[in-house]
Amino acid sequence: MTLSNIYKLLDQVLETGEPLEIERKGQTLKIVPPTSPHKLDRLPSNRGYLGCDPEEIVHLDWTGDWNP
Repeated sequence: MTLSNIYKLLDQVLETGEPLEIERKGQTLKIVPPTSPHKLDRLPSNRGYLGCDPEEIVHLDWTGDWNP
């Protein structure tokens, strides 16, 4: 294993937040990121999903449609 492969594995741990276990000389080493990223942080961006600016939705006036 080359040094560049080790760095790729370390980058993978940082990107995914998932620990990595490596066996070396009969012992298991566990590489764990300092904090795990939240699952939602790994979701791909869907900026075009709404078809409008999210701020427009936040400031909609629903008082005319509200029936308590």
